[in-house]
Amino acid sequence: MQIFETYPWIEPVLIGAAIVFVLDLIGNLISFSNRVLNALATAIVFAVVFGLLLYTNVLRLDVRTETTTTSAPATPTP
Repeated sequence: MQIFETYPWIEPVLIGAAIVFVLDLIGNLISFSNRVLNALATAIVFAVVFGLLLYTNVLRLDVRTETTTTSAPATPTP
């Protein structure tokens, strides 16, 4: 599709939204209509599924840390 070529970030966002939607439905079924327990159950289900996806290498995060060195400003000589 044209939109996925123009905006390549939309596909992972839509996939993530669908995954969170399904996990939220699971959290709603577990919590029995209590808002606080619903949020807690959804967070726990998300953490477990996300952790398993990372642990099994189904999902990989490409996080790179770059260190930069800054030079001290030159002090003027009197």
